[in-house]
Amino acid sequence: MSQACVERIIGVLATDEGLRRRFLRNPRAALQELLERGLELNDCELASLASLDPHELGRFARAIDPRIQKVDLSLRAPWN
Repeated sequence: MSQACVERIIGVLATDEGLRRRFLRNPRAALQELLERGLELNDCELASLASLDPHELGRFARAIDPRIQKVDLSLRAPWN
């Protein structure tokens, strides 16, 4: 089950702009947020994911079709 969680977390990091931004600021806190949603990681997996290069995650995310990206609207200018 852990490998499936690792894969799911990498997928969420690649497709969720807000989570990716939080990961950039604090990788462990962003991962803890996912653990609180019910995903499971052992200590080794947590350490490995926390050491991912957030800039490489961003580069990977830009390679993914935007239609499957979750946009973080909290940073967009409000419509006036």
